[in-house]
Amino acid sequence: MGKYFFLVLYMGMFLSCSDGDLQIETIDFDSVAIQYCTAPIRNTKNIMFKINDDEALILELQSGVLNKGVVGETVTTESAIPNQSQVTYRIFSDGVTKNYFCDDIPTTEPTVVEEIEAQDGTVTVETTANEDNTEFVHTIRLSGISFVTGTDERITDLTINEFGEVTTAVPQ
Repeated sequence: MGKYFFLVLYMGMFLSCSDGDLQIETIDFDSVAIQYCTAPIRNTKNIMFKINDDEALILELQSGVLNKGVVGETVTTESAIPNQSQVTYRIFSDGVTKNYFCDDIPTTEPTVVEEIEAQDGTVTVETTANEDNTEFVHTIRLSGISFVTGTDERITDLTINEFGEVTTAVPQ
């Protein structure tokens, strides 16, 4: 009887051990400032990102989405993910800085541990002119973002609704 007890105990420990898979429980970037390498430009594809220590959330915004401003009005534009815009979540081996994304020669450290592209969602851009009508203020929001890992696990606790604000010049 004692042999079976130890066999069951051993099997229980063996089956309950972690296989080392990365477990992502939350993605929270609401309190992190938006960054970019070059200032956003109207009528082009824009890449913006948020860094939270060893994680990054990258938004590749569809060309023309920031071109929808009208002085005196609030204009709302939507861009579908992944068909028009793309959101990517990356986990790095160590803390990452803006230089990782912006240097002409990419750094070799930290390395990307996991990269997950959003499978569904919407980018909403609300555009208004500033007080002196010299710049458009674009408020970028994400909704319905759905990430699915390589092991087909869906990340459900997403806190990434407010991506941030960027400005572009009002055309003359």
